[in-house]
Amino acid sequence: MSIKDAQFYTEEQLVSVAKRENNQKRAYLVVNRLQGKHVPVHPKESLEMFDCLAEKLLQEYGKEKLLLIGFAETATAIGAAVAGRLSALYIQTTREQIKDVEYFYFTEQHSHATEQKLVKGDLNQAADWAERIIFIEDEITTGDTIWNIIRLLEQEYPGRFHYSAASILNGMTEEYESLYRDRGIRLHWLVKTCHDDYSRRAAGYAEDGKYHPCDISVPAVRPEEYRIPGGQNARRLIKGREYREACEQMGKEVLRQLPSVSGKKLLVVGTEEFMYPALLLAHMLEEEGGQVWSHSTTRSPIAVSRDREYPLHERYELRSLYDSQRKTFLYDLSAYEDVLIVTDAAEKDETGLYSLVNALCLCGNENIRVVRWCEN
Repeated sequence: MSIKDAQFYTEEQLVSVAKRENNQKRAYLVVNRLQGKHVPVHPKESLEMFDCLAEKLLQEYGKEKLLLIGFAETATAIGAAVAGRLSALYIQTTREQIKDVEYFYFTEQHSHATEQKLVKGDLNQAADWAERIIFIEDEITTGDTIWNIIRLLEQEYPGRFHYSAASILNGMTEEYESLYRDRGIRLHWLVKTCHDDYSRRAAGYAEDGKYHPCDISVPAVRPEEYRIPGGQNARRLIKGREYREACEQMGKEVLRQLPSVSGKKLLVVGTEEFMYPALLLAHMLEEEGGQVWSHSTTRSPIAVSRDREYPLHERYELRSLYDSQRKTFLYDLSAYEDVLIVTDAAEKDETGLYSLVNALCLCGNENIRVVRWCEN
């Protein structure tokens, strides 16, 4: 799909409804089939969709000084891709701990992990230059989370910024949209959705898919590791175009070290908030002739079902590569000729990596490599 065809994205094309596990705040989860998070996707399809959103914003704000804020986990790749296209400053929210910084804290009330943070010093730096903040989401339902951040920012930087919000999907009711209009916050999206029957649809699915427990034993397969320097951390303030170029340079170095991928079936797995570099590398592998899929680990515990219409059928419980005490998940794995795990996680604890490699081995994967993108 080209940029000019963006208007042909539809709710039926993008949206599947899944069931959250043990979440009383919102029983359902909207799964975007092309986003590259929960469902394996050809990366070109994800990046084309992100570029469509970028084109809308470029037409509106191409002459403004922009700071884009992408939401962890699910919108981090969207935000980075759009910031690169707009040559904007970029920072993502995070749930990880960064040493020696002060945060703005806010909550994402419907999420499994509600706490979100932004590095305060980085926003101080951006405030010296940016005129408008654009919040980038995969999907906006009420806009409450974004409004929580705007209130904090207005207290700290009164009258400093104009605000907009952009998303792939927008499920806001007219009431919520009018609240944004009244506050002077502009909204942009690719597809309008209606959530009226999402809870009912989610409740109708049996939770009878396959659930694989976490296995943290030493894997039978020991992955080959590539350490690639030049990493940038999008949890800190970065320049969108420079970030994209750094990701591309990382990809070129990986391609230099890899055997030929032409004609091979490949999987590229990102880790939690670290989605965009994995998707971009996966796309570069596509351009080298690989048959490539990509998705990422996630904190979200989603029920799985055998129903053919349900988006997720098999769940693998993992330990996080960033915190071995934290559960994460990966969905609907299968066998590939080669698998690349792309991460910026430190090597302080191999428990999370063991669990991920064991899950991949369970599906018949034997050729597994780890790409660690290091800041030095």
